[in-house]
Amino acid sequence: MTMIPEKLRYTTTHEWAKLEGHIVTVGITQFAADQLSDITFVEMPDVGDHVFAGKEFGTVETVKAVNSLYSPVDGEVVEIHGSLEETPDPITADPFGEGWIAKIRIEKPSALDHLLTPAAYKRQVESEAH
Repeated sequence: MTMIPEKLRYTTTHEWAKLEGHIVTVGITQFAADQLSDITFVEMPDVGDHVFAGKEFGTVETVKAVNSLYSPVDGEVVEIHGSLEETPDPITADPFGEGWIAKIRIEKPSALDHLLTPAAYKRQVESEAH
């Protein structure tokens, strides 16, 4: 069973977003992490970069492929999980915890309103798993 935490919002491209004040922490979901094997490199945005909802803001490279990371929100990158560049293992080992990728400052909390609820994301994952 794929873990889908209730307190998060989700993208159709399998990123999660956690809102705390005006900061959104972003990572990939367990469903996405389970599809990856042997991550070799993570490319993240730089602090100060402006990112846009639905647009690529980084990549996860595995021995088999390069997978794009898409920002769930518009905003400014205020922090990146820099240690992932040296040791990317937390992305698959703990995708909702130590595997977070970036923190983005948003203008207003409604910036997450377009994202999937946990129930909607669960339906998407179930449809993709078949």
